[in-house]
Amino acid sequence: VQSLEPGEIATYGEVAAEAGKPRAARAVGAILSKGGIDGWWRVVNASGRLVPGLETEHLRRLNAEGVKTRNGKVVMRSARRADD
Repeated sequence: VQSLEPGEIATYGEVAAEAGKPRAARAVGAILSKGGIDGWWRVVNASGRLVPGLETEHLRRLNAEGVKTRNGKVVMRSARRADD
């Protein structure tokens, strides 16, 4: 997560797979929902949904990095992906 560059997006599943635990996407989401890990705002669920309870801050940070959002979600097809 901390290696994601400004404007890059990853999903919880991608982070879990990178950590060697491909079935741990929910655990990644639970950890990042606390908001204490640098770069947490660059990770969303597979549909682009923001962290519940932190949506306003999440949206502010993503928009500041130029990430396109619509209706409270990242527009995934136009997002710069960490694996691109």
